Amino acid sequence: MPDSTFPNAAELLARIAELEKENALLRQKIDALARKIYGVSSEKLDPAQLHLLLQGLDEPGKAPEPVAAEAPRCSKVPSPPRSRTPKHPAHLPIIEEVIVPEPVKAAPEQWRRIGEEISERLDYEPARFLRRRTVRPKYVRRGLLDAVPVIAPLPPAILERSIVAPGLLAQIVVAKYCDHLPLYRQESIYWTRHQVWLPRQTMAEWMGLAADWLKPIYEHIRSEVLSRGYVQVDETPIRYLEPGHGRTKLGYLWTCHAPRGDVVFHWQTSRAASCLEKIIPVDFRGTIQCDGYEAYDCFAKGRGEKIVLAGCLAHVRRKFYEAKETAPKVAGWFLRHFQNLYELEAQLRQSRAGPRRRHAERASLSRSVLLRLHRALVRLKTVRRYLPKSLMGRAIDHALNQWPALLVFLEDGRLEIDNNLVENAIRPTAIGKKNWLFFGEAAAGERSAILYTIIESCRRRGIDPFAYLRDVFTRLPSMTNWQIKDITPEVWAKQQCRTAQRAAA
Repeated sequence: MPDSTFPNAAELLARIAELEKENALLRQKIDALARKIYGVSSEKLDPAQLHLLLQGLDEPGKAPEPVAAEAPRCSKVPSPPRSRTPKHPAHLPIIEEVIVPEPVKAAPEQWRRIGEEISERLDYEPARFLRRRTVRPKYVRRGLLDAVPVIAPLPPAILERSIVAPGLLAQIVVAKYCDHLPLYRQESIYWTRHQVWLPRQTMAEWMGLAADWLKPIYEHIRSEVLSRGYVQVDETPIRYLEPGHGRTKLGYLWTCHAPRGDVVFHWQTSRAASCLEKIIPVDFRGTIQCDGYEAYDCFAKGRGEKIVLAGCLAHVRRKFYEAKETAPKVAGWFLRHFQNLYELEAQLRQSRAGPRRRHAERASLSRSVLLRLHRALVRLKTVRRYLPKSLMGRAIDHALNQWPALLVFLEDGRLEIDNNLVENAIRPTAIGKKNWLFFGEAAAGERSAILYTIIESCRRRGIDPFAYLRDVFTRLPSMTNWQIKDITPEVWAKQQCRTAQRAAA
């Protein structure tokens, strides 16, 4: 009788084939992880690279031809010329030094000046601390020995009986949330370079003070961002210190961005759909553009028909970009069509097209490209050419799952084609957390969200965040809540522009 412990040849071959498939999938995962860690992060493809991917695409048996119609091709939009930075910017103050020859100094009456040679160099003076002293003289009326002395009231301050002035508070905020310097580094810089001792614990308390004063401005920006009916949302993980254990837990900084508007950050200790209930107002009606994370879908279903979810084509394209090493020809075919879509968007952006024109151009050009892509995806899924767990199989499944949301931007000219703008707004926080690593506590996340929102609003309008914060910290103690709308970065920038125009006139 045959020994049952030894498999037959058919079972052995089937097991070998299964292990080979598993080995191929694991190799794809390892290669993708290695490219993510050690490879370049840019996903740009030049035409020559696309041509290499697409070589032999039309050969029989190599790759499927999804449809017969040809996708519209958009001409490449030329980039605007970049002006060179002037060697000596005209707006800088000039410190002039006149060097007279020694013979002329000895007998100036024997010499006549006939001209001059001018040379300029760009110099820099480091920042400095100063003591701002407020003197309030006391007066008493002459002839009245028992009269009450008269003294001017002390101007309102951010924090009474504290050494911190608006300029110092603005400097610490900008250094941490704009220049990404942790407080312990600032502590060292101020002591070693200026001999001023500012403990990091004191500066941390001042950060909480700054956030409390700026919170009304933050709430005003938040209401403006969420009142437009269209917002892009994304989240990024940030660790925070758990009190009493010396360990960190994972929290999330949620970002809401209004295209051509402001960005507002929200701090939550989780990534659940319930966090969106705290971020998005109950009366919000409109479109939320996001990636394929399931929490958004759960949140939108809970709000009924009030919210429409728009997808992100960049996330879909990224999956095919990651699969181009394992399936170069098919991935190249998809990437070429994605490139056509983005070239059209670049043309519309360069011409500053409004919502109506964007809607018309997308209906006539982008829709046909997307229909062709969808037919190709359905065909590849039907013939089961790629394993579901392979990189190309995952790219196809992700695209089909997100397809209804990807078509939403065709119906509304206000919408963007992807979520890249909100991802770009998150980048400053990603740079910062590489330096300070984590928040000191969960409550510090909310304070950081407020300060990041103000700094980002300044950056978007090209204004100096230090000048803005110093002015706002000076004016806030004497203002009411009704005046908050007059000192937002948007209004402040317009006021500075009008002041500069009047000065020039």
